Amino acid sequence: MQATVQAFFEASSSTFSYIVFDEIGGSAAIIDPVLDYEPKSGRQGTQFADQLLAFLREKHLHLEWILETHAHADHLSSAYYLRQQAGGKIAIGAKIVQVQQVFKKLYNLGENLQADGRQFDHLFVDDEQFRIGKLHAKAIFVPGHTPADLAYLIDDAVFVGDTVFMPDVGTARCDFPGGDAHQLYTSIQRLFNLPAQSRLFLCHDYPPEGRSAICETSIAEQKAANIHIHDGISHEKFVAIRQARDATLAAPVLLLPSLQVNIRAGQLPEPEENGVRYLKIPLNQI
Repeated sequence: MQATVQAFFEASSSTFSYIVFDEIGGSAAIIDPVLDYEPKSGRQGTQFADQLLAFLREKHLHLEWILETHAHADHLSSAYYLRQQAGGKIAIGAKIVQVQQVFKKLYNLGENLQADGRQFDHLFVDDEQFRIGKLHAKAIFVPGHTPADLAYLIDDAVFVGDTVFMPDVGTARCDFPGGDAHQLYTSIQRLFNLPAQSRLFLCHDYPPEGRSAICETSIAEQKAANIHIHDGISHEKFVAIRQARDATLAAPVLLLPSLQVNIRAGQLPEPEENGVRYLKIPLNQI
């Protein structure tokens, strides 16, 4: 059975979220869902996530999994909200614990965060197999962008998170804590060993002028044309390209708001005694 994939584009963060399902009336997974957040006002909402829920209802789908490819630095996750509304298990790679340890210290979270992954319902190990109804799926470790990145192979569809983008955009940055361009090269080569016509679904697209955002490519297209890592680019050349590019990049706009939520599986901080929730912004640390 081939997985059916429905993409949803959240334009303010250039993020694609996905619903993957086996059949109408069957079982589904949501991948990399976004929580609305407006940084100028500090207002958050669920309008985008509610579109995902509406699709589940329309197709009469049972939500089994809410899958995160990594702890995102460019948007807040709506995984916790979606689990409240529709059930399912929130899952991420087991190495999220390393990311939690780094950012627990940065945000000085103390006892407010147990850095052992318990906020998630399931922590995948490398090559772990699971099911989404009638679909066979596998978690594949692809570190480099962060130490905890996963790709999800579901039938012939591969959800690659931030490892690669469209061929004319290249690959993910590797300058976040624990990121490593050498590891990213190795991870992408692992993906390139999949069948050439495998469908690759991207977490983001940042199209050059004149092109609309696209969510899907293939292994063959990446190997032929990715500007950073096409066939013939050596390990050393890729690392040099990636490190030079990373040196020019500013921090993502939502880096500091998002990570303190995403390492908690999308759960917002508890309200304080006045009933208001607060995000923490460490000064002069990034």
